[in-house]
Amino acid sequence: MPPITTISRAMRHTHLALALLVLLTTTTDAWGGESDGRLDIYWIDVEGGAATLLVTPAGETLLIDSGNPGRRDPDRIVKVVTEVAGCKRIDHLVTTHYHGDHYGGAITLATLLPIGTLYDNGQFEGMPDNPGKAYFDIRAEKKEVLAPGSEIKLRQSDKTGAAAIKVRCLGTRQQFVLAGEATPANDSICSDAREKNRDGSDNANSVVLHIGFGPWKMLDAGDLTWNQEAKLVCPKNLIGLVDVYQTTHHGLDASNNPLVIRSIEPRVAIMNNGATKGGMPDVFEALRAQKSIQAIYQLHKNLTPAGADLNEPAEYIANLEKECAGNYVHLSVAPDGASYKVSIPANKHERQFTTRDAEGKK
Repeated sequence: MPPITTISRAMRHTHLALALLVLLTTTTDAWGGESDGRLDIYWIDVEGGAATLLVTPAGETLLIDSGNPGRRDPDRIVKVVTEVAGCKRIDHLVTTHYHGDHYGGAITLATLLPIGTLYDNGQFEGMPDNPGKAYFDIRAEKKEVLAPGSEIKLRQSDKTGAAAIKVRCLGTRQQFVLAGEATPANDSICSDAREKNRDGSDNANSVVLHIGFGPWKMLDAGDLTWNQEAKLVCPKNLIGLVDVYQTTHHGLDASNNPLVIRSIEPRVAIMNNGATKGGMPDVFEALRAQKSIQAIYQLHKNLTPAGADLNEPAEYIANLEKECAGNYVHLSVAPDGASYKVSIPANKHERQFTTRDAEGKK
């Protein structure tokens, strides 16, 4: 048997090593995306709902929508937040509108992870769809009602040369920010405007978010529907040009007004569709007709009877079967915002893109 002093010395070394390991693990989990200075975005598969997770260079998490009720979607969100992104909480949660595939997972999610600030439309006059007491009683450190022009305050990276991140609400509850005097009229595109039947559901009240990271820009308009979408770009373009367009309303043709697609000229479109929800013919037609678009990604292969002509090549689709593993799409923006890559880790696809406003500047 070794001397007692030898055993004690070995135990001290073991304890020190374990303590160091715990410290390193805790530090990594707590700061998430901070180590590489990139902005990471994950489109989590919630089977035709919405759950878009941003992890900032400062390590904060912003989740836009929370999928469906039950355990499946909250569990998938928690897995990406903790195991993939290496974070421990949802610092900011936005509910774009009160439909179950967008707010439904929040009630359970709040019991699984701490939530910092919950942003939504609150309770308002004429609210067509009420999420109920359980939703409004969700435990969060703070709650805020968004309005056109509101900004979600995020910590900025303190690294030299890091791009600034900005998330701004362009519209909600069918009200939108005002165009600046210098914003030109969008006459050539707006002359093609046509209305559809009025949408009386809460889709029309969706929160519209513009996400900027230095020169890189993205649009997430929840489930905003056709006639309201037109107000974002007619008579003036309130959005500007973007690099990434999260197709509105899962790629349903009640949304994705071509006026918007033509006005914002996205480089990449990412569709949070389901196996039999979204990805409709008119939407694919509008996306494929837009010359600026270099790639279209889908969370699911369209498995409807007409789906054969409504899918991109398999490498651009995260889930090919109805009974799937819930694979996600990952987008990562360089620390200066000048380039970004989109990947589907499950099939090892990865493609690099140059940010529009950074072209020719290097």
